[in-house]
Amino acid sequence: MSKQRPEGQNAEQEGVILTKEQKQSRRARNIAIGLGIAFLVLLFYVVTIVKLSGAVAPSAG
Repeated sequence: MSKQRPEGQNAEQEGVILTKEQKQSRRARNIAIGLGIAFLVLLFYVVTIVKLSGAVAPSAG
């Protein structure tokens, strides 16, 4: 059973069509999520380096 399309409607018109404001909002949200993930990656990297540097450095005692 395939979906029947009305005459004159092409494949590009299927699905949800976003307005310009919705596209801008989605892009801003995606950028914010990406920056948040990048910040967490950097934070985990720095914390790991700090913890390892304490274990690797020779003790002066």
